[in-house]
Amino acid sequence: MKKIFLALLVSAVLFSCKNDSKKDTSSTEITTENVDGKTAKQNDGLTLVVGEFVYYADAAVIQTNTTVYGVVIDKKMHELNDVAQQYKKEATDYVTVEVRGKIILKPQNEEGWDYRVEIKEILKVSASKADENNVIKLGTK
Repeated sequence: MKKIFLALLVSAVLFSCKNDSKKDTSSTEITTENVDGKTAKQNDGLTLVVGEFVYYADAAVIQTNTTVYGVVIDKKMHELNDVAQQYKKEATDYVTVEVRGKIILKPQNEEGWDYRVEIKEILKVSASKADENNVIKLGTK
C-alpha cells in the first residue's frame, strides 16, 4: 500500500511540475517580444517610444520608464510640440506621447543624452496625469 501511495505521489508531482513549466515558457516569450518596444509594422526599422515629452529653450527630451532620449529637432518634432501645446498649462509641462522613430547613438564629441530619437510618426499625444507632474514652484502667487 505504501508503494502505491508513493508512486501516485511521485507521478502527481511530476505531472504538476510539467504543466507549470509550460506556463512559464509562454509568459517569457510574450515578455521578450514586448521588451524591444517595436510595433507590428516592424519592417521599416522604427521603434515605438512611449514617454513624457518636453520641448523648452531649444532642447527636446522624451523620458521613458528606463531611459531618456534627446529628440532631434526637425519639422516632425515641431509638429509634435504644436500638438502638445494644447495639453500644457505652462511651457515646462510634460505631455505623454507615443511616437515611432529612429534611435540614434549620440556622437562621442557632443554633449547630451546617450541616445537620440528622430521622430518619424506621431501616434498619440495626451496630457500627463496631474499627480505624476511633481513640480515645486517657488515665488508668490
